[in-house]
Formats: sequence, structure tokens, C-alpha cells
Amino acid sequence: MKILFLGDVVGSPGRKMVKDYLPKLKEKYKPNLTIVNGENSAAGKGITEKIYKQLLESGADVITMGNHTWDKKDIFDFIDDAKNMIRPANFPENNPGKGMTYINVNSTKVAVINMQGRTFLPPLDDPFKKIDSLIDEAKKETNVIFVDFHAEATSEKQAIGWYVDGRVSCVVGTHTHTQTSDERILPNGTAYITDVGMTGPYDGILGMQRESVIKRFLTGLPVRFEVDEKGRNQLNAVLITIDSNSGKSKAIERIMINDDHPFFI
Repeated sequence: MKILFLGDVVGSPGRKMVKDYLPKLKEKYKPNLTIVNGENSAAGKGITEKIYKQLLESGADVITMGNHTWDKKDIFDFIDDAKNMIRPANFPENNPGKGMTYINVNSTKVAVINMQGRTFLPPLDDPFKKIDSLIDEAKKETNVIFVDFHAEATSEKQAIGWYVDGRVSCVVGTHTHTQTSDERILPNGTAYITDVGMTGPYDGILGMQRESVIKRFLTGLPVRFEVDEKGRNQLNAVLITIDSNSGKSKAIERIMINDDHPFFI
């Protein structure tokens, strides 16, 4: 089984890259399941129902989220009906939405889990304890378990990866918007990467207009960050190959598309 995962989609530039390149990626790699992190897809913060549907129409099967889940208020009107979207499972229990979903891929059921870290991010329920309970639940249905761990600190991401090694198929990190080159298969069969990167502006800073970010560092004054919509764009992703019977990963490949790394069919 092949799972294609696209890193954080940022604003309209990110959505355009998904629309333009996801069909080409699916043609080239022929994934059985495509997952997209959409927590920044609406003007850099949050998601709307219209954008959720657009991402599905572009070829996504599941949308994962993160710390910007609630930034667009209309999400409360549709998240409980959005069967193909999940938000971090360690949000408080009374939050709307869900943190895990199951997708049938041919004759195999895949569990997709979204989690959020606590280091340098708002305090949430313990992701280590929460993922234990979700793995136990998912194992009753399938051995193929995909985890999007949305977190800031590299150490926390690595800790989760090692903690669940052999119990899930893969742990992909999101949130920092910069692709790391540490993809690997951990000793017990879990594919891991600290951060998949982002899909959106290539010439901004983490997707935002770089002039505003630089001004913030120079002055320390409050600055409004807006998505860089005038520069070049990029797409960051990973392709993970999994043994559908054992749930162990066999390979993980980074994908980077930008003007310095052109895409070829």
C-alpha cells in the first residue's frame, strides 16, 4: 500500500499547487490513499467548508488539521459532518470533530490519526497517553495506522516516533513548514520524518510575506502576517510504502517541487 501525504497547505498559493500537482503526483506514484494537512489552507490560518471540499475535489481522501483548527469560525458549522477531516485527537474531549478516522482502501482498513504536540504550543491533553489509547482502539480494526503529529519541537516529534515505533505504520511531522531530510524507517517498522514541510509560497518565510516577518524581528513590534501571494510556490510531500498485512513500513520518500526542484512525470 502507498500513502501520499502533502505538508501544510498555506493559503491560495498552496491550494493552487494542490490543484495543479496532486493529479500529476497521483499519476506518477499511484498512491492508494492521499492525505493532506489543511490547517493553514484558508488565508494561512484555518479552513472553510468550501476549501475543505476543494481539497477533496483536487484528490485528497483525508484532511488533517493542527493548532489553527478553530481560526475560521464557520468550521463549527460543518466539522461534525466532515467525514473526511480530523483535528488533533488530544484537544479537550468536549471539542467538536474527531481525532481519528478509518478509510477503506481496497480490502484494507487504514486508521488515520491527528495529534498535536505541547512544547511551544498551547497546552493540550498528553499526546503520549492519548496516542496509546487510540492505537489500542485502532488495532482492533487494522494494523495500518497513519499519524500526523503536528508539533513545534523536533525533540517532541522524535520522542513520539520512537515511542510508537512498531505500533503504527508511520509518523509524519507537520507545523514548522520546513521539510527535514531525516526520513527513515525506525527499527521496528515505523516510517518517520520530523517535518514534511509545506505546500504554498516558496519565497516567503514559512509561507508569509517575508518583509513583515523581517520587520517583526528588527523592531519587536506587532506586525500583521499575510500569505505571500506574489512569489513562486512549492509543494512538499512524502510517499510511504506499507505492508498492508503487518502494517510495517517498507519505504519513505521525500517529494519536493519548486523552481529549484522541478517535477517530472
